[in-house]
Amino acid sequence: MTPIAHVSSPYTERFGTPRQPPVVEGTLGGVAQRGALILDAAAFACPADMEASLAGLSGFSHVWAVTVLHLNGPGWRPSVRPPRGDRTRRVGVFATRSPHRPNRLGLSALRVVGVDAAAGVVSVEGLDLLDGTPVLDIKPYVAYTDGVGVGGRGGGWRTWRMLWSQIT
Repeated sequence: MTPIAHVSSPYTERFGTPRQPPVVEGTLGGVAQRGALILDAAAFACPADMEASLAGLSGFSHVWAVTVLHLNGPGWRPSVRPPRGDRTRRVGVFATRSPHRPNRLGLSALRVVGVDAAAGVVSVEGLDLLDGTPVLDIKPYVAYTDGVGVGGRGGGWRTWRMLWSQIT
């Protein structure tokens, strides 16, 4: 796979970068930071294709950025400790949002601040990505299909932990 863009981010090192966009305590500025997804002209047949690929994107409130977590090494563990709550309990890596994964793929929901199709720039807010992170794809966030709600089994170990803390 060839990256189609890269991230322009105020975060230049992993320390101080949010683990999830809404979790900004102890991070740079302590608030959601702005940045951009900058398309790579070489990934498109011609400049017109790059501009056309962004047509209509400004009508969405959020996008999904599919990225390569390029600074992570090849090593990963099948079970990890979740970053919050009971640090003695381990869960499978696929039940977490750990950046250390078999294929180093990342998925970030980012708020669209603006789209400059001619320049190939999508301005975003709520970054949890480092400057220079390769972007494999950008997809619109569609609430009625992407927002599956909370409850039942939807929250996994996170829901179980929240419910348990309410009854103990």
